[in-house]
Amino acid sequence: MPPLHMAESSGMAWPLLLAVIVIVLSDLTNGGVHGPIEGYNSLDELATTPSGLATIPTAAYTHPKWMEPYFDPSTPRNVTALMGKSAYLSCRVRNLANKTVSWIRHRDIHILTVGSYTYTSDQRFQATHHQDTDDWTLQIKWAQKRDAGMYECQISTQPVRSYFVRLNVVVPTATILGGPDLHVDKGSTINLTCTVKFSPEPPAYIFWYHHEEVINYDSSRGGVSVITEKGDVTTSFLLIQNADLADSGKYSCSPSNADVASVRVHVLNVPTSCGSQLASSPHIYKLCKTPVQFV
Repeated sequence: MPPLHMAESSGMAWPLLLAVIVIVLSDLTNGGVHGPIEGYNSLDELATTPSGLATIPTAAYTHPKWMEPYFDPSTPRNVTALMGKSAYLSCRVRNLANKTVSWIRHRDIHILTVGSYTYTSDQRFQATHHQDTDDWTLQIKWAQKRDAGMYECQISTQPVRSYFVRLNVVVPTATILGGPDLHVDKGSTINLTCTVKFSPEPPAYIFWYHHEEVINYDSSRGGVSVITEKGDVTTSFLLIQNADLADSGKYSCSPSNADVASVRVHVLNVPTSCGSQLASSPHIYKLCKTPVQFV
């Protein structure tokens, strides 16, 4: 290619400059992503000066629709967390570009986070960006029952785009199986089973009560024992051998981290001719109290 001053002398300056502009424009990309620039797909649309020199259009650049941010529809819309543990709400945003992701609590329309910054005095809330998955995760530390409800993940487009996630917070629950009433024969073994679910960790202890008094496993009555198995679901078994009428009444299971669960035990003084299976029914028990013989 001849030097510019040589091109000028030979009348080649303007065609040469036009060729350079054509080469530069042909390499334009949209924000680093290759694709057409809407409204300017041809060199025929370039303005020209009276001398014939092409100029770049001065109209505003329109962002292509296929590059707009959008939510990954596979992101879970319902999240369940244990009270006292961390809750994690996900929001996966594709093609975010220079937009911002915010988390908003719907209960009080409170902005919790903007980008990676926390905009609340409650430091339990924190947003984390995982670049490998395009995920903006809202962490709620030590989740409480009041934290349950709807949360909004919002993109700062015009108009804004929103994705809603509902948080459910479950609390530890104690339950005695077979309640609210249990019927056992006199002389048999009372076997009560208490389960503790939705606990962030196994209860430190489980107390059993009879008539609102703590059961003493070393009492003179004897034959009373407790077996406890700890895990995701903690189970406590209360065994009372050789049940007597005095063993009837209300029994309660009281874990260290859950509400009390209760059951009422009825010890039945049934003639052996009635049989244990028949005596387990209150209606049959009424019949067995009369001198009726079963064949």
